[in-house]
Order: sequence, then C-alpha cells, then structure tokens
Amino acid sequence: MSDYLNKILSEVKAKNPAEPEFHQAVQEVAESLEVVLERHPEYRSAKILERMVEPERVIMFRVPWMDDQGEIHVNRGFRIEMNSAIGPYKGGLRFHPSVNLGILKFLAFEQVFKNSLTTLPMGGGKGGSDFDPKGKSDNEVMRFCQSFMSELYRHIGADTDVPAGDIGVGAREIGFLFGQYKKLKNEFTGVLTGKGLNWGGSLIRPEATGFGAVYFAQEMLKTRGQDVEGKTFAVSGFGNVAWGAVIKINQLGGKVVTLSGPDGFIYDPDGVKGEKVDYMLKLRSSAKDAVKDYADEFKVEFFPGKRPWGVKVDVAMPCATQNELDEKDAKTLVDNGCVCVCEGANMPTTLEGYRVFENAKILYSPGKASNAGGVATSGLEMSQNSMRLPWAADEVDNRLHEIMKRIHETCVVTAERFGSPGNYVVGANVAGFLKVADAMLDQGLV
Repeated sequence: MSDYLNKILSEVKAKNPAEPEFHQAVQEVAESLEVVLERHPEYRSAKILERMVEPERVIMFRVPWMDDQGEIHVNRGFRIEMNSAIGPYKGGLRFHPSVNLGILKFLAFEQVFKNSLTTLPMGGGKGGSDFDPKGKSDNEVMRFCQSFMSELYRHIGADTDVPAGDIGVGAREIGFLFGQYKKLKNEFTGVLTGKGLNWGGSLIRPEATGFGAVYFAQEMLKTRGQDVEGKTFAVSGFGNVAWGAVIKINQLGGKVVTLSGPDGFIYDPDGVKGEKVDYMLKLRSSAKDAVKDYADEFKVEFFPGKRPWGVKVDVAMPCATQNELDEKDAKTLVDNGCVCVCEGANMPTTLEGYRVFENAKILYSPGKASNAGGVATSGLEMSQNSMRLPWAADEVDNRLHEIMKRIHETCVVTAERFGSPGNYVVGANVAGFLKVADAMLDQGLV
C-alpha cells in the first residue's frame, strides 16, 4: 500500500485500539483503493476515506432488565451510525456475548459498502448488545428488548436509521423491539425490518441472505462456463443464512454436504435436502446452538470441534461468522480442488485466507457483495412499508435475483476498469466506495 494509505491504517489502529476486526475490515478496503486514489486526487483532498473510517455517530448505553427470578442484570447496548451519505443508516442488531464496540464498527463499516452495492438508497450502520438470548424465556427476552428500545428509539426512525435482525435477533426479538418503539413513539412506521408478515414484514426476508449468496455464486460460476447444478457445496452455520443457501442450492440442482455450529460440523454425503432442511429449523429452535443433533437424527458423521473446510467440495460458502476460514483452511480448500468460495457471512475469511484464494486465482467473493441479499430485501421491505403494499414471494425473489445479478456485474466491470479483472474484492470495495465518496463530495463537509 502507499504511504498515504498506510498512514490512514496506522491512525485507525491508534485511535481504535483492541479492535482487530475493525482494523482488518479497513485494511482490506484500503488495499483495494490505491489505484482509485491515484486516479481521483479529489478524494484525497477531501479526506473521504479518513471520514469514512470514522463513524458519524456512536451510541452506547446501559440496558438494565429483570429475569424471571426477579434478579436485575445490566448489559451494554450499542448503535454505530457509520455513514448516511446515500440514505438512512441501515444494518442489523446483534445480540451475542461476543458483541463489543470493535466488532460492531467492523460490521458497520462493511455495511456501508454492502448497502452501496445494492443500488438501493441506504446508508450503513450496525448495533446490538452483549446480551445472550440463548436459554432465556420469552418474557426475559421481552423485558430486555423493551429496555433496549427504551433508549434506542430516540436515535432511529424510518427516515433516519432502520435496524434489522442479525445473530441472536430473529422474529421474536424484532417483534418485541417494534412493539416498544410503537408504544413510545405512538406511530406505526417501517422503523425495523424483519417484521412479522402480519404487520409489515416481507416474504423471503428470512431466506434472503442465503438466496442472494447462491445467486451470486451462480453468476460467478457462469464466468467460468459452470453452474450450480451438479456441484457439491460445503456450507458453514445452520442459521438463517445457511438455511436459505441450502434451500436455493437444492432448487438449482446443487448438493450441500456440510453444516456446522460452535460444537463442530456434520458431513452428509447424501445431501442436506427434504426433511433435513426442515430439521435445520428445529436445530435453531432448540436453543442448543449445536449441530450434533442433526448427525444423531440422520445417522451421519459428526466432527466435534472441527470446521467443514477439509471436506472435498466444488464450492465453499462460509455462512456463520467472522474469521471462520483461515489461511490453513484456504490452502486445504484449494488443494482439494474447490473452484469457488462465496461468502454468506460478514468477513468470514481472514486476510491471509483471502490472499491464498487470490494467488490460486479461484473464484472468491467478499461478503459485502455476495451476502448483500439480506439487506437488499430489507430495503425492499422498506419500500413495501412506504407504499403500504405487500409483494408476493415470487416478486420479492425476482427482485432479489436481479439485484444480485447487478451487484455481480458491477463488481466485474469495476474490477476490470481499475486493472484487476476477475478480482471481486477489488470490484466490490471500489464500486461501494465510489458511490458513497461521490455522494459525500456532493454534500460538502458534513
């Protein structure tokens, strides 16, 4: 990287100590922007990147709540409003013990580029809490969500900041959050996405991130004259993203042979299909956060404490969490003949892993491009809310498919334009940056 970009990265690390995920996200983007900043000195003069790595607003607050035994607990709540140059802040809420400021800043930074790529008018944000909904009763989750929203409601709105769900925040949590917002504001508005279908939600939303990632993988494979049909897939995770990916892979004629959780992974050579896909919903509702039950139910192999990247497959789709695929995993995938890695999670591959894929010249897409289907469908939910009209599942799915095809085309064209043909990381980072950067220039020093 140039001295200018290294200086920015050094300043980010100095200003944001002990936030390695945020440093990693900024570095990955910065490495892609060298040629852009050489061709467009106006971005350097206006300090666009320096402004983009600094959140417009960071909100942090306490969240006291009472459990079913009457004991009071105190968690920490966050909302990172990263960039609103092209629309209201948009991004999920994550409830998980691992949540901290650095992780949410990395997610918010990634969200800025992801939302830019969707072509929809959405800025980037992220939020959540170190609260763990796993093992809590519905009433405990409700009391927590009401306390959380009692502070957050001051900072969000349909035209200001529109949160969604993420890890630990599903339909139940969105319902409790929305109910409290409605009560406090005395208005029924599209302030949250991922809502129930009976009160403003969109069909396809739970499956959307997984569907979108598979659509993106399909477009990637087409560039090599290949298709999803007949391919074997390693999928990590077993939540909404993995579930949606499994459904769409099966529809397109592929076969998923792995799922994973914190406890390890399962290998199902016959494929995760039919009743096995429905069983994924049971796994999630069990609150165990484990996949061993799948192996017991369907008599397949379970590998405790392992990740699925050692299985010989054509396509790998990391759909669980950040940095779940490292350099060693990447080398194993390449050595086993994997032709495509399509990220369904946010930054699931380490920088070292990405460089292995880049050097091997296999198809590789960063999550900010290939997992944009979730937030794109959230944007479609916002549109339906604004019009007070629901769309049929086919219409939402078709719109999602077209958005993912446009994102893919944008990445390909932009990578070619800036001297890195076939590099989806460069294409996604540069295309996402340009739209936001131009909007920031247009709007002045704000």
